[in-house]
Amino acid sequence: MTTRVLVIDDDQELTSMLQEFLASEGFEVACAADAATGLAAIGERPADLLVLDVMLPGASGFDLLRSLRQSHARLPVLMLTARGEAVDRILGLELGADDYLAKPFDPRELAARLRAIHRRAQGATHDVTPTLLELSKLKIDERRRRATWADAALDLTAAELRILTLLGKAAGQPIERAELTEQALGRKLTLYDRSIDTHVSNLRRKLAQAGASGIEIRSVRGTGYELLLVELT
Repeated sequence: MTTRVLVIDDDQELTSMLQEFLASEGFEVACAADAATGLAAIGERPADLLVLDVMLPGASGFDLLRSLRQSHARLPVLMLTARGEAVDRILGLELGADDYLAKPFDPRELAARLRAIHRRAQGATHDVTPTLLELSKLKIDERRRRATWADAALDLTAAELRILTLLGKAAGQPIERAELTEQALGRKLTLYDRSIDTHVSNLRRKLAQAGASGIEIRSVRGTGYELLLVELT
């Protein structure tokens, strides 16, 4: 089945190039030049993947992402940011983007990122059979791609769910940031890349909002992160 990508960017030269290139790579591509048109397009025919520019006329890419995460929590989103704008990248991830790419970029890199995001969003895993993990009141159902705390659903993005699943499977054992980046985001960890840290921060916040106690995602200095069951006093 063809993967449908919606590109929302007001740079017509860029979107025309991406439409042609991504189509040659086997994607079905639609384009929108602003947030309102993009949101309408998603309502008419949901996309499998969204490529979203930060700078848009009218409502920004951040505004659209906030709205989408209310109605399309699991739609994989890759944000396009200006090179060197670390604040934009961090904010995009905090708002629920799965990944980002700085402009200018190689379209082959974009295609590779999209394939990796889509593969993981579809539940691809190194394990032969998806599992149901239960840790305290936390349940992670890989087959249904959902997580709950005390039977209440956790509103996680696809990237956050993959990270939580990896940490849950290795509960009590640290996982390096590089390994989390490769397995959860589908790419190599690069210098100054704080994507995993931002996703983990989001997970901690959402677990706290759900009232999760007795479970903790702990930073391991010089290594990465580990999920721990802790005794309450």
